[in-house]
Formats: sequence, structure tokens, C-alpha cells
Amino acid sequence: MVPVDGNFTTAIQKGDHKASEIQGQTHKHARLINLLGVKQLIVGVDKMYSDTAGYKKERYDEIANQMKHMLVRVGWEDDFVQKSVPILPISGWLGDNLINKGQEVTKLKNEKIKVTTLLDALNDFGTLPERKVNAPLCLPYKVPTRSRA
Repeated sequence: MVPVDGNFTTAIQKGDHKASEIQGQTHKHARLINLLGVKQLIVGVDKMYSDTAGYKKERYDEIANQMKHMLVRVGWEDDFVQKSVPILPISGWLGDNLINKGQEVTKLKNEKIKVTTLLDALNDFGTLPERKVNAPLCLPYKVPTRSRA
């Protein structure tokens, strides 16, 4: 999820801990799920109702392009982002494109990926990952610490 209002820049900023700049939450999450090996991704462009966006296609396209660029910068393959990542314009406040197609948001259509509701994307786009039933069990392990006695 990325907000389309004035908080967008903060959400995707790279940040620099040496310069005391905070990394944006969307940037951080995109990087972490890539490192965890997630194979499917849906981007929700939220707050389309806001004064900044006003359900304008130009603002949606600007956000979508910046999100694609940011995803590639944090490690996602460019080809995957361009062809397999739906970017859905939504409004959590008004409910547009969450369960039912909204009156305004449906005007914004991405030609490469069919824009649907978030519910449709989760039900139809998302697939179960392959389960390797014969592979060895892999669990996180905490290394015991030595006591200083």
C-alpha cells in the first residue's frame, strides 16, 4: 500500500541512517518481502479521493511509475515488475475498488495489467506457492547465548 497524498514521498524514500534520514515504510516493506523470496506482489495506490489525487489519471500514472522504479531499485526484477505486478487505485475511506468497483476509480485502467478490485486480485491473481513436501524441514533457530558468570 502506498498513499497517493502528500505522504507518498515519505513512504518511498530511501533514507540514510548515517544522515539520520528515516527509510520510508513502503520502501522498507518492498525490500523485505523481496529478500524473503515473495513471488507475488500487488500494489495498492490508496487515498485516490484526496485533494492531491482527485481521481486524476495523471497522478495515478505518476505514482505507478515511481512505484515501479522504486521496486526495481530495491531488488525486484524489472521484467517482473512491468509484466506481473498489478497496481490498483483504491480508496480505503470510500471503499472504491476494495470489494466492488468504484464509480471514479474504474476510469483509471492500466493497459498492461487488468485493474480489478483488491478482492478479485487476492482471489484470482494470487496463487498458492509450491509446497515441497519431501524437502527437509526448515525452522528459524536462535543461537543460545553464553552467560557471563
